[in-house]
Amino acid sequence: MLYFARVWIPDPEEVWKSAELLKDYKPGDKVLLLHLEEGKDLEYQLDPKTKELPHLRNPDILVGENDLTALSYLHEPAVLHNLRVRFIDSKLIYTYCGIVLVAINPYEQLPIYGEDIINAYSGQNMGDMDPHIFAVAEEAYKQMARDERNQSIIVSGESGAGKTVSAKYAMRYFATVSGSASEANVEEKVLASNPIMESIGNAKTTRNDNSSRFGKYIEIGFDKRYRIIGANMRTYLLEKSRVVFQAEEERNYHIFYQLCASAKLPEFQMLRLGNADDFHYTKQGGSPVIEGVDDAKEMAHTRQACSLLGISESYQMGTFRILAGILHLGNVGFASRDSDSCTIPPKHEPLTIFCDLMGVDYEEMCHWLCHRKLATATETYIKPISKLQAINARDALAKHIYAKLFNWIVDHVNQALHSAVKQHSFIGVLDIYGFETFEINSFEQFCINYANEKLQQQFNMHVFKLEQEEYMKEQIPWTLIDFYDNQPCINLIESKMGILDLLDEECKMPKGTDDTWAQKLYNTHLNKCALFEKPRLSNKAFIIQHFADKVEYQCEGFLEKNKDTVFEEQIKVLKSSKFKMLPELFQDDEKAISPTSATSSGRTPLTRVPVKPTKGRPGQMAKEHKKTVGHQFRNSLHLLMETLNATTPHYVRCIKPNDFKFPFTFDEKRAVQQLRACGVLETIRISAAGFPSRWTYQEFFSRYRVLMKQKDVLGDRKQTCKNVLEKLILDKDKYQFGKTKIFFRAGQVAYLEKLRADKLRAACIRIQKTIRGWLLRKKYLRMQKAAITVQRYVRGYQARCYATFLRRTKAATTVQKYWRMYVVRRRYKVRRAATVVLQSYLRGYLARNRYRKILREHKAVIIQKRVRGWLARKHYKRSMRAVIYLQCCFRRMMAKRELKKLKIEARSVERYKKLHIGMENKIMQLQRKVDEQNKDYKCLMEKLTNLEGAYNSETEKLRSDLERLQLSEEEAKIATGRVLSLQEEIAKLRKDLEQTRSEKKSIEERADRYKQETEQLVSNLKEENTLLKQEKEILNHRIVEQAKEMTETMEKKLVEETKQLELDLNDERLRYQNLLNEFSRLEERYDDLKEEMTLIVNVPKPGHRRTDSTHSSNESEYTFSSEIAETEDIPPRTEEPSERKVPLDMSLFLKLQKRVTELEQEKQAMQDELDRKEEQALRSKAKEEERPQMRGAELEYESLKRQELESENKKLKNELNELRKSLSEKSAPEVTAPGAPAYRVLMEQLTSVSEELDVRKEEVLILRSQLVSQKEAIQPKNTMTDSTILLEDVQKMKDKGEIAQAYIGLKETNRSSAMDCHELNEDGELWLVYEGLKQANRLLESQLQSQKRSHESEAEALRGEIQSLKEENNRQQQLLAQNLQLPPEARIEASLQHEITRLTNENLDLMEQLEKQDKTVRKLKKQLKVFAKKIGELEVGQMENISPGQIIDEPIRPVNIPRKEKDFQGMLEYKKEDEQKLVKNLILELKPRGVAVNLIPGLPAYILFMCVRHADYLNDDQKVRSLLTSTINSIKKVLKKRGDDFETVSFWLSNTCRFLHCLKQYSGEEGFMKHNTSRQNEHCLTNFDLAEYRQVLSDLAIQIYQQLVRVLENILQPMIVSGMLEHETIQGVSGVKPTGLRKRTSSIADEGTYTLDSILRQLNSFHSVMCQHGMDPELIKQVVKQMFYIVGAVTLNNLLLRKDMCSWSKGMQIRYNVSQLEEWLRDKNLMNSGAKETLEPLIQAAQLLQVKKKADDDAEAICSMCSALTTAQIVKVLNLYTPVNEFEERVSISFIRTIQLRLRDRKDSPQLLMDAKHIFPVTFPFNPSSLALETIQIPASLGLGFISRV
Repeated sequence: MLYFARVWIPDPEEVWKSAELLKDYKPGDKVLLLHLEEGKDLEYQLDPKTKELPHLRNPDILVGENDLTALSYLHEPAVLHNLRVRFIDSKLIYTYCGIVLVAINPYEQLPIYGEDIINAYSGQNMGDMDPHIFAVAEEAYKQMARDERNQSIIVSGESGAGKTVSAKYAMRYFATVSGSASEANVEEKVLASNPIMESIGNAKTTRNDNSSRFGKYIEIGFDKRYRIIGANMRTYLLEKSRVVFQAEEERNYHIFYQLCASAKLPEFQMLRLGNADDFHYTKQGGSPVIEGVDDAKEMAHTRQACSLLGISESYQMGTFRILAGILHLGNVGFASRDSDSCTIPPKHEPLTIFCDLMGVDYEEMCHWLCHRKLATATETYIKPISKLQAINARDALAKHIYAKLFNWIVDHVNQALHSAVKQHSFIGVLDIYGFETFEINSFEQFCINYANEKLQQQFNMHVFKLEQEEYMKEQIPWTLIDFYDNQPCINLIESKMGILDLLDEECKMPKGTDDTWAQKLYNTHLNKCALFEKPRLSNKAFIIQHFADKVEYQCEGFLEKNKDTVFEEQIKVLKSSKFKMLPELFQDDEKAISPTSATSSGRTPLTRVPVKPTKGRPGQMAKEHKKTVGHQFRNSLHLLMETLNATTPHYVRCIKPNDFKFPFTFDEKRAVQQLRACGVLETIRISAAGFPSRWTYQEFFSRYRVLMKQKDVLGDRKQTCKNVLEKLILDKDKYQFGKTKIFFRAGQVAYLEKLRADKLRAACIRIQKTIRGWLLRKKYLRMQKAAITVQRYVRGYQARCYATFLRRTKAATTVQKYWRMYVVRRRYKVRRAATVVLQSYLRGYLARNRYRKILREHKAVIIQKRVRGWLARKHYKRSMRAVIYLQCCFRRMMAKRELKKLKIEARSVERYKKLHIGMENKIMQLQRKVDEQNKDYKCLMEKLTNLEGAYNSETEKLRSDLERLQLSEEEAKIATGRVLSLQEEIAKLRKDLEQTRSEKKSIEERADRYKQETEQLVSNLKEENTLLKQEKEILNHRIVEQAKEMTETMEKKLVEETKQLELDLNDERLRYQNLLNEFSRLEERYDDLKEEMTLIVNVPKPGHRRTDSTHSSNESEYTFSSEIAETEDIPPRTEEPSERKVPLDMSLFLKLQKRVTELEQEKQAMQDELDRKEEQALRSKAKEEERPQMRGAELEYESLKRQELESENKKLKNELNELRKSLSEKSAPEVTAPGAPAYRVLMEQLTSVSEELDVRKEEVLILRSQLVSQKEAIQPKNTMTDSTILLEDVQKMKDKGEIAQAYIGLKETNRSSAMDCHELNEDGELWLVYEGLKQANRLLESQLQSQKRSHESEAEALRGEIQSLKEENNRQQQLLAQNLQLPPEARIEASLQHEITRLTNENLDLMEQLEKQDKTVRKLKKQLKVFAKKIGELEVGQMENISPGQIIDEPIRPVNIPRKEKDFQGMLEYKKEDEQKLVKNLILELKPRGVAVNLIPGLPAYILFMCVRHADYLNDDQKVRSLLTSTINSIKKVLKKRGDDFETVSFWLSNTCRFLHCLKQYSGEEGFMKHNTSRQNEHCLTNFDLAEYRQVLSDLAIQIYQQLVRVLENILQPMIVSGMLEHETIQGVSGVKPTGLRKRTSSIADEGTYTLDSILRQLNSFHSVMCQHGMDPELIKQVVKQMFYIVGAVTLNNLLLRKDMCSWSKGMQIRYNVSQLEEWLRDKNLMNSGAKETLEPLIQAAQLLQVKKKADDDAEAICSMCSALTTAQIVKVLNLYTPVNEFEERVSISFIRTIQLRLRDRKDSPQLLMDAKHIFPVTFPFNPSSLALETIQIPASLGLGFISRV
């Protein structure tokens, strides 16, 4: 395929269009056949006169370059296209053009100006990073420091192009990078001047909402250390006409609208302002509001800036008063009396307000507004003026007042920015208007364009000078380059008889007008100067040919604006004002001022001219006062040019891409106009005229090595390049060889790129041909093998099919045989069965008929029998009833007769006698019976008495059993209740069963009645039931799946919440460490300030002089310790001034420290308490088994209860651990976060538990303290009775004070009775031993009794717990019964809910108890310390009262010294006065290298701890405190002095951590003693709790770690970019692209450049040093992780800011470099340190550079792959992606938008760069040492001979 050249052709719409040749051009052709990119063909006519060919297009690989001078073809279309591609496609607004930075206004806020970007550009070479305003500022700052020469940054451009913003960003860069030399925050003041100057000097125009209507030059002053010390501002040509007139859609200066928007404020009521539409000076433009701008808020910002700059509130209100007066002056109206005079209405309100605000007389001001004074040689006249003249005079007065106020404000700003320190150098920032041309151009545009002509001349000369210096430096033959010189245009304006000179002359003429001045211009310059023209249709205008374009100026108004006439009488009225500030504005009118004073503020001493008093020369003032505006502007411009010529200039050209302020919209026409006007194209033209493309020999060799043959490559790179170029380019005029570079003419690089691309294309074709042939051969062989395999399988398949056919045929025959037999047999069986059935039915029918006949006969006989019997019985019954009736009647008659006889006998006496005879016998019998019963009664009474005794004994026996059965009774009651409930449930079930049975019966009855229907219904129901079962199974399956999904979801959620909690913990730890770092910084700052104050104020006094105060440091340390500890008894100490400076930081610091301490102790306390409870339960069980007095049944019962309690305790312990784990790791952040309700409940419960634990511990410790006190107090007495009494008294003591008094009394008694001991033997030793043993036995006995009582109370408590557990068990059973009635799903949920509730309640109870006990322990420890201290003081006091003889005679008790001779205890003894010497030799003057090589790691830490142990052994708290404080302060001093040495910082970080671990390991706390040997446990501290100092040491270790990170960051920082990005680790993969004027750092490894090996060597050095110092492995991992984060962050940040690094080949280089770092981690066994994860963003960025970037699938892959990159970073990399070779393709805009759409829901940080200064929070895991302290030997090299081992 043939490729033809691509060219640019002019186009009226797009300015330039791209096209491709369809036919080769031959000399003499008049027409070119072109193919446009739109798809059309075009015949392009060549100019017959010039015969110039169209401009050639650059190769696509060169498009989008950072520097326009890197383009091979340098011309206008190439520049325009490159800017457009960068602006539209890559969203890059900055581009270099040689020494010029082209900035295109994006009309959108971009995240490229943050402090992270400033840090990224700080210290970088200008060509090493992508173009940026910060790069220009850094270059200026660096050249100022390097070359000792003042610098200037010249920012120019059209209105709305972004000049002011660029200048602000440059000043912000200086303020951020350099800092301030004093505490006055000068950099903030410099930045604060911007809102003030914008409010009084900026206004809305049709092109810009914040257009600067004045020019300014700000000089930022620096001292010798290049820190900002002050600034100075000069202003130029304020647009005063805007005060009184605004065009349509424009506004006056912002300050007026800000005042109107704030008119309702109380302090502004006196100004009597209103809406902006109420004033003539603010409503003419008809656009009082700017969209998106709140004038009231802007007013607040302006006032805040004024306050920051030191402008007092009274001056601010005075300024606002004058501005309000100007607004009211604009509303003053005039009425015409005649054509030559006018008047103001009486008591005119606007004028009245103006006079009140200005403090002038109303009548006088009213008079001089309508009149003027004319002075002649002899007389003075007062002349009225017309209405038009009065209005002009009013406007001139308003403009004059505003200009004076503007200058006054600038003066005060300069005063605020002025510094008393001598200025060493400065950087000037010039923000000046660019070239302007409008439809109507007046005096302002003339001055602006005149200034731009001067600046363009200076720019051209500077560019020409740089080109000449470059050629001379490289010894290239210099040929004169023709460039445009605009000196003739400048001469036309400023020379003698020039335009300004004629204008000044015409202003002096009494009757000079604009017309007469125009005629003078025509007569002087027309047809004499080629740059001056006259319009054809006007006699009041002229045309000047500027460097940018022709501009037509209207002469109307030139004279008036140049004169700037103000009536002197009106000024005098204002000078006589009672308002003190107003006369200050006009003080300059009374003395001679330099020409810059009228338009500038005259801030520099150079602008002021000394003058004589006005008395000597009365005419001098008037003469100086009448200097014209043009003359003043010309002088100030000359001074500016002198300043710029004395500095090194840096140019920023701002381009306005469109007139509609659309974001990222590029209008080619407008852009070309501005490029022509700002001099960019002129720079291109100058470069193109010489040798624009420049390559170093090494870069050329690296790029075009592919064009060389092996024999052409020589050892000398320079000679190799020469030989190759002579072969490739035959015309030697197209290139030149310099000393270090090769210079090419325009187009030669494109030619070389074409040759390189052709060579690579041919190589690619050959590779593709070979690979494709190999692939096809491989494919053919694979297909052949596959065909053979298929044939084999097909043939086998056919054979198998035939065999199957034969088998099926045989089987079919057999089946037919058996089937036919089966059919015949079945037919026979059917017929036989039918015959048998017919016979059976027939025989049955005959038998039934016979049976029915016999049955009828039998039943007839029975009926006859029954009837006959019934008739006989009926007859018999009737006869029987008649006989019975007759008998009754006869018997009744006989009974009546007998009755009468008996009645007669009863009345006789004999009857009674007969009856009484029997009664007497009966009475005698009864008497005998009564006597027998009395005897029986007595016997029974005796038996009853015996039974009562037996009953009483049995009652007593049963009473004991009754108590034992109470619990069983309760259980029975509960069981009875449960049985009742079950019975009720059974009754209910029975009732339901009965109801069901009745229903079933009715259903069966209905079923019998409707059998057929029911059967159908049953079948339907069966079918529905089947369906329901299937649905049920499906639902159950779904429920199971949902349960699984919910479980998985919950697990994932718990994992995520755990990660979130870990992140929150890391964030909290990071905040704490950042606060600690800030505190350390402030502390160092305070020390520095104190030293400075000491040096300044120090006056030496004889006999008394203090060095660097250790006392103050100690006091500060004590204060810090007291603040972080939770002490209640120690009084607070006074804080240092450094702490008072940051009360907020310290309070938050202490809160965080307290919170961390509580959280760390919480877990350990809960675990220890549970273990203690379990041990107590086991001990209680053992003691209960040893009690012989318990009965067997009770002992067995108590043992059972203890076992149950033990199992329940273990169960509770496990549940508590699980609940604690779930609460700390898997609970939702909103539940466990501090402040949440659940969290507060848990903390309250934990507090109460700890309080209870404290109470118990306090009781135990009080008993132990009493025991110890008793042992110490019991001394030999005269008799045993006295000892016993004292012992009993001691046991009764409860108060610590009473015990102390008893202790002292015992000691006194011992001393007084010491002589009695000699009665037994010489020294009384036997008696002492005897009494001691006896008292010890009694104490042990009392202790056993107390333990017995405590055991009983604990047993009672355990019984209560058992009872509560039984109740809980019953409750659980009831709940279980209830749950059994629920559905399975609800049952599971209810049981889980109940279990969670139960565990939560148990956990809360335990936490409450633990909290109470912890609190008690803490209180008790504090009380014990105070108590021990008081006892010691009292003992010392008692010792003082004892005579020496008594001391000598006091008996020695060797029993109390448990020390073995010649057995070292791991302690070091030193004298108090040797403490400073110890610290000096061991810390201040110790060399880490010698210690690390020759001695054991951490030796200083061990020595210090052994000294602390001895002080603890002596119970000397002052010594402990002093030693620890001196140690901490000395370490800080060493790190402050040698804080830049990695070895020193690493050494002391290791030793500080080891010291901290020793304090923990030997603290006596159970959590730290797990790994100790028994010998090490004996070495634990006994008297002091150094937890507070452990916290201080931990904070110190954090500070040292952060300092270590800063040191290694400073060491690694220069290596990272060069080693990871620029250096080609894999040679030849990435070729160097052409670069422009600003050369980048070479990627080839020179002597001074860093490579990846340099980084690896440095990492090895760091690792070996840390290992030699014995640093903890976990800490080494954290340091390595931090180092790798720094490497990854710095590399990624530079990648995001360097377009030339974003290519496929660079991605391969980065991935290779990362793999080398990972290999280093593997070698050092650090893969689990988390360092690899910190490189993940860099790895993903490298992968992003290499993956395919075309289709939607690629976008999806990128979104899933780049999880560690933010959306802004992904889009930035895609925008910056630049092909290095022609085979690569750029990323399309549509693909980038697809990526943005896919990532729009991702919630990540909008920040572009990674925070390279971020430090991960560090932790110091406890790492106990196995080294025995008693084995440590102190080498003599340390100079510690004054300490001795103990």
